Amino acid sequence: MSSLVPIFWLIVFVVIVVVVLFNTLFVVKQQHAVIIERLGRFQKIVGSGLHAKIPIIDRKAATVSLRTMKNGFDIDAKTEDNVTIGLEVSAQYHVSYEMGRGPADSGVYKSYYMLQQPVAQMRDFITDALRSSIPVYTLDDVFAKKDDIAKDVNATVSEQMAAYGFTLVSTLITRIALPREVEDSMNQINAAQRTKAAAQDLAEADRIRRVTEAQAEAEAMEKSGEGIANQRKAIAVGIKDSLETIQETGVTNDEANKLFMYTQWTEMMTEFARTGKSSTVVLPASFKETASVFEQMVAAEETNEQANVPPVPPQEN
Repeated sequence: MSSLVPIFWLIVFVVIVVVVLFNTLFVVKQQHAVIIERLGRFQKIVGSGLHAKIPIIDRKAATVSLRTMKNGFDIDAKTEDNVTIGLEVSAQYHVSYEMGRGPADSGVYKSYYMLQQPVAQMRDFITDALRSSIPVYTLDDVFAKKDDIAKDVNATVSEQMAAYGFTLVSTLITRIALPREVEDSMNQINAAQRTKAAAQDLAEADRIRRVTEAQAEAEAMEKSGEGIANQRKAIAVGIKDSLETIQETGVTNDEANKLFMYTQWTEMMTEFARTGKSSTVVLPASFKETASVFEQMVAAEETNEQANVPPVPPQEN
């Protein structure tokens, strides 16, 4: 029995030592800070690592995270053209890393002792800044300049939150919500503008096509005219050479012209028989007559010449 007494007290001593050590030593995680209070009064701020405090007298008042945090807010505002819009705002912030001249001037101290609800206060600051900025912009300007608006709000709220030991890293406007009727109207306007632009593009394309076709047709007609002129020139030269050759055989000019007329007529009939695309055909007056086609053409030519002779004026007695 007497041998159990020392063992009992040894166990009690070990338990007391463990309890004392448990209340004396503590570990602070990376990117965290712990505020130590002594008898209810601020004592010090310790960073990451192993630390000791006086049991019962000292206590860990708070563990402050130094990591960047994020919160989202839904805020309503009215534009210059009296459109109420909903803004989804995302804010990234963290406790200030500045230590100041002493622990009481540090961001950790201010964030814990000076502001009880920092997120709610930051929301109020952002709401006030946005509702002061948005009314000077039209709805279209809000969409076009939302990044500039967010930067201005971030600069304003950063100064206000710095007094409470917080650094506002960035403020982002992630979404702009419109009333349903306004959104439908904007979609209709955009659709009308796109339809107008498409019609203008089609009209311009059709104009360019017509101009190009007209230019091509004019160039084709010009080339065709040049070809016809060259062809007629070549024909004239050929006729001249042929006439000279025929005249060497003793044929008169009148007979040569009549021979060319008959030759042209036979060539026309040959071409008609080959292609079948002609719409006008010159035929003999009567197939029963014994006169040849050549004789009929000569007779027609002589009749035409007599018809063109001016009448002789009557002579006075």
